[in-house]
Amino acid sequence: MSNEKKIINDPVFGFITIPNNFLYAILQHPFMQRLNRIRQLGLASFVYPGAQHTRLHHSIGAMYLMSEAINNLRLKGHEITHEEANGAMAAILLHDVGHGPFSHVLEHTLTNGIYHEEFSLALMRSLNEETGGELDLCIDIFRNRYPKKFLHQLVSGQLDVDRLDYLRRDSFFTGVTEGNIGSARIIKMLDLRDDRLVVEAKGIYSIENFLMARRLMYWQVYLHKTAVAAEKMLINTLRRAKELTMSGHRLFASPALLYFLANDINAIFFKEYSKEVLKQFVNLDDNDIWCALKVWSESQDFVLSTLSKALVDRRLFKIKVSNDPFDASIVKEYTFLYAKQFGITEYEASYLFSSGSITTNMYNDIDDSIDIIYNDGTIKGIAEASDMLNIQLLSKNVAKYYMAYYRI
Repeated sequence: MSNEKKIINDPVFGFITIPNNFLYAILQHPFMQRLNRIRQLGLASFVYPGAQHTRLHHSIGAMYLMSEAINNLRLKGHEITHEEANGAMAAILLHDVGHGPFSHVLEHTLTNGIYHEEFSLALMRSLNEETGGELDLCIDIFRNRYPKKFLHQLVSGQLDVDRLDYLRRDSFFTGVTEGNIGSARIIKMLDLRDDRLVVEAKGIYSIENFLMARRLMYWQVYLHKTAVAAEKMLINTLRRAKELTMSGHRLFASPALLYFLANDINAIFFKEYSKEVLKQFVNLDDNDIWCALKVWSESQDFVLSTLSKALVDRRLFKIKVSNDPFDASIVKEYTFLYAKQFGITEYEASYLFSSGSITTNMYNDIDDSIDIIYNDGTIKGIAEASDMLNIQLLSKNVAKYYMAYYRI
């Protein structure tokens, strides 16, 4: 392969240079190119039409921030070898490779208890076998098995480059300006003490802004009630499609989608048939789902056709959000109403309704705190160092309850 450096024009960070052939080969691999067919924000485009960016965009941006963080730490006298830098950048480039279509929808429907981190690790190991062990260090960093623990912190921690990219990027594409954090300044303020990341005291205001931006982006974008309604609707649609397929109905689906509809893919199944599961998984993207939904909208099954057509035409569930749980009698009331209105069973009617809770936790210092270092060498956690933020409130698990239902 040529040693010519490749340059990508990124709308958020400008020109990004792919540092070397090792990383460029990873970027060009079909596992990574699949992410170009999966939107970063799933169904949030129903709310913010500009949210069309992909998980590949995000992965490239996170790799760029990782290279910036490594260069900054080197300038401050910390030794990071070429191999370690490559391993860390490969880890962040591949950290989302296990995501399925529409963010976390796959985890609630087509697989049973298998999360995207497990798929990411399995695909990394597959790629490592393919390359003769070139990703050994990358996998160790990803799994927090490498002696220099700060490298894993940069991949997955309270102040990782994953968050530094997606807040900036999602803010840019949605137009929600509250998420526009100072990622460059935060990276410039990073340092190391005792193999852990710390932030210079003069960067404390950027950290405060980062934590507040994260909170605002969660409730305004990631957990926006209309996006939640769309996600619950898609989950119910795929659950119905899977139920019909496993009971013998022949539904239109791509080979990859059909594989996940026709099999109960749980942890035991995945362990026994991992190669076949991964083979089908890497052929599954947003296009498979949208194509199926368009065909299913003409299905003879009332529930499947109604939900599919509503998603295609953007007639989403109406949703109510409350600080208190909704009474169980409301669920019975709606299912009875739908059953009577559409001439279906109450079980079938239950697919036209969804209720539950959504939770978020902005900051958790139990496993990994954000530490501020002062000129005299004193280190304080952000909870103690900040005179503006109520970290206790930020770290509190906030729960809201939703009730989403089909509009009659």
